[in-house]
Amino acid sequence: MATTTTAPAPAAPKTSNSLTAGQLPKWLPWTLLGIALVLSCAVFAILAGGDAAAFNIVAAVLIAVVLFSIGLVVLSAVVESRRRAVDRLATVLVSIAFTIALLPLISLMYTVILNGIGRFDASFFSWTMRNVVGEGGGALHAIYGTLLITLLAAVISVPIGLLTSIYLVEYGRGRLAKAITFFVDVMTGIPSIVAGLFIVALFSMIIGPGKYMGLMGALSLTVLMIPVVVRSSEEMLRLVPNELREASYALGVPKWLTIAKVVLPTAIAGITTGIMLAISRVIGETAPLLLTAGFTTSLNLDLTNQPMMTLPVFVYTQFQNPGTNIDAALGRAWAGALTLILIVMVLNLVARFIAKKFAPKFGR
Repeated sequence: MATTTTAPAPAAPKTSNSLTAGQLPKWLPWTLLGIALVLSCAVFAILAGGDAAAFNIVAAVLIAVVLFSIGLVVLSAVVESRRRAVDRLATVLVSIAFTIALLPLISLMYTVILNGIGRFDASFFSWTMRNVVGEGGGALHAIYGTLLITLLAAVISVPIGLLTSIYLVEYGRGRLAKAITFFVDVMTGIPSIVAGLFIVALFSMIIGPGKYMGLMGALSLTVLMIPVVVRSSEEMLRLVPNELREASYALGVPKWLTIAKVVLPTAIAGITTGIMLAISRVIGETAPLLLTAGFTTSLNLDLTNQPMMTLPVFVYTQFQNPGTNIDAALGRAWAGALTLILIVMVLNLVARFIAKKFAPKFGR
């Protein structure tokens, strides 16, 4: 019996995917932005004659973003469709607006790094200003004072603010909750020097006038931190879906345990961010610390006795009272400002790590 073989079916013609054809590569915008930044910075560096102080970082970044935007839109119009080019145009307009908003921060960082990097050495972090009137010296006493005072202020403020926000979200009803909300809103807008004056007046009645100590400085920062912690934590707790609470109650879990095991872990990322915003808001305050913690050139680790130096006051005094060598004092002041910025950056990185580590994991 003869067998018949069937010829293989002809291969289907290859068709191009219309969704990916005629599109710019994903790496092109970033490459184009890098080229624009290099060209713009090179031109402005030539115009500045190699002088870093005369280099206009704001103009260089702005021109680079404009060049990048024009190049990206032109390439999109040539390679891609008109609709895609219009979409690119809208994107780059938003990018330009974002860059303009960042220009003050870029200028600030560039100026602080340029002027402070010269004294950012080992002696700056290992010496105090005791018996120093000219060159040399450091900010060891101010760094310790800033860390101790801010830590004590956070230890006092965070539990009070977090518990207050839990009460307002989970328990607060009626006139008491409205009164707390009203006073928190009022405290959010008070000037920082008022907080310092309040602590000075309070301690003048308790221990007498003319006293300066780190504890007073921490309490003045606490007055400023509490309303920020309350408002930020309250908003984060309100974002937790009610379904999670109801599911916990349906399993017979009491309310306090639901808050501790369900609500707080769900909102921990936002709460941590709010706490870091509160710390960043107070760590650079100068006026209340001048009134409460005072000024000293020596290292003091006792929060309850004698004045204690902080970085904001250190920067202020170096600018205000430069001593016999103005350039050396200004270098110390800029280095202190750079140190303060780095401390805030490190605290924010630690907060992000904590929020990521302890945030609940969703999905399988």
